[in-house]
Amino acid sequence: MTSTVPPAGRPAAGLPPITMVGPDFPFPYDDYLGHAAGLGQIPATAHGTEVAVIGGGLSGIVTAYELMKMGLKPVVYEADQIGGRLRTVGFDGCDPGLRAEMGAMRFPPSSTSLQHYIDLVGLQTRPFPKPPSPATPSTVVDLKGESHYARTLDDLPQVYRDVADAWQRCLDEGAEFGDMNEALRTRDIPRIREIWARLVERLDDQTFYGFLAGSEAFRSFKHREIFGQVGFGTGGWDTDFPNSILEILRVVYTEADDHHRGIVGGSQQLPLRLWERAPGKLVHWAQGTSLASLHEGGAPRGAVTRLHRTAGGGITVTDASGAIRTYPAAVFTGQSWLLLSKIACDETLFPMDHWTAMERTHYMESSKLFVPVDRPFWLDKDPVTGRDRMSMTLTDRMTRGTYLLDDGPGRPAVICLSYTWCDDSLKWLPLSPAERMEVMLASLGEIYPDVDIRRHIIGSPVTVSWENEPWFMGAFKANLPGHYRYQRRLFTHFMQDRLPADRRGIFLAGDDISWTAGWAEGAVQTALNAVWGVMHHFGGTTDPTNPGPGDRFDELAPVELPED
Repeated sequence: MTSTVPPAGRPAAGLPPITMVGPDFPFPYDDYLGHAAGLGQIPATAHGTEVAVIGGGLSGIVTAYELMKMGLKPVVYEADQIGGRLRTVGFDGCDPGLRAEMGAMRFPPSSTSLQHYIDLVGLQTRPFPKPPSPATPSTVVDLKGESHYARTLDDLPQVYRDVADAWQRCLDEGAEFGDMNEALRTRDIPRIREIWARLVERLDDQTFYGFLAGSEAFRSFKHREIFGQVGFGTGGWDTDFPNSILEILRVVYTEADDHHRGIVGGSQQLPLRLWERAPGKLVHWAQGTSLASLHEGGAPRGAVTRLHRTAGGGITVTDASGAIRTYPAAVFTGQSWLLLSKIACDETLFPMDHWTAMERTHYMESSKLFVPVDRPFWLDKDPVTGRDRMSMTLTDRMTRGTYLLDDGPGRPAVICLSYTWCDDSLKWLPLSPAERMEVMLASLGEIYPDVDIRRHIIGSPVTVSWENEPWFMGAFKANLPGHYRYQRRLFTHFMQDRLPADRRGIFLAGDDISWTAGWAEGAVQTALNAVWGVMHHFGGTTDPTNPGPGDRFDELAPVELPED
């Protein structure tokens, strides 16, 4: 098959830009959000009713914000801090403008629902430097002790271009990439569903690596190895090799790995600004009402320690202070594993097959370490070669990915010395921040022997290993082969008319409930699903001119594989 569009990120002339509607449930969330009629309304008799929202990450805050606009009273519980994996931190003793993104740091333009909220709160974005892109002055690829300097892909040796071409051919020949990309751009729902149903049935049991190895384009082990170690876009793909190929296809179809942008000042501003924002259009509440003003002291309630059902279908929440409150509905937006370990739960909260799906959720580990530096010294030119003194770096050494982040010449800057996933992340887990930094500097010293990074460092490192964070236990969900059925159960949980009456009233949302975990767009989309579910639970409806995800569910429902 010949692709009808150029390689990912380069749309054919005349085709509209793509959005992360996704092949599993191609509902136009961006249109739904932007419609003048709003997301729906609830009966006046329900106005002011409290609804528990458990988790103050992006999904929880979007859920709470939209429920408040409908006239409900969201009560947000948060164990740590507002933001979840939108976590932006500073460096002790340094310029407060120096910030490090410990979680989400790059967002594709296809995340149009996310962009709705970025625009709503007045945040700005700018190109994020990833390899190789116009926002990245230069990239160094260092494999097996050999380094190559490049400003574009064409500057690398031919084998790297061969690998990039092999990846595109693999997608075209094995995953109908061009046809699906075009169908997603034009929102041709029948075509999207036809292609995806065929692929889900054929590929659900296939690993990413198996998909590559079975392709004639990747018959060379050398090409597969280079692709795993370096990749194209966010870096190496080998940590994803054991995962389902369907997870990878969702990323490339929707161009989630292309044209990344960062949020100026840090991503955590988004949920924090939504928390403080007073919407212009409110039902029931006085003008000037915000989520902060609805909470005593302007802060969420603390960690949830127990969830159980009580008479009349209530969802009873116990928090870390010992306070017990019962709600007619609740939305859980945290990592689903918390329901298996950190929070005492009644089994009656969810159907048993949903518990099985939560237990089978597979999380990716992820670590980062940042240091503040005096200036973007990497832009200095080597007097002999004329090259940048240091570059965005992809390597098979311990650091794997090194990112250089600056705010302009002469200003203090930040280096992400290492960004790793899975086994590469676990290698850092026993080490202190100082020990991690020393290993990273030693690795980079082998690549840049004439660059003294240490003398530019002006503050202590900051680091995170998300698998060691007690309220996360991992960075993001990544389905293994055979997990499609589990993901479908979790994603469709908001359609509660299909559940037994005694299993309704608590809704799942958040990154790991979405089909596109690891991207903030999925957190937003599942929040909007939960908002529709709560609205419907209270007898509310959407405007006929702006049907919600539940109204169109039967038309768009994810492929259903047999379970016998």
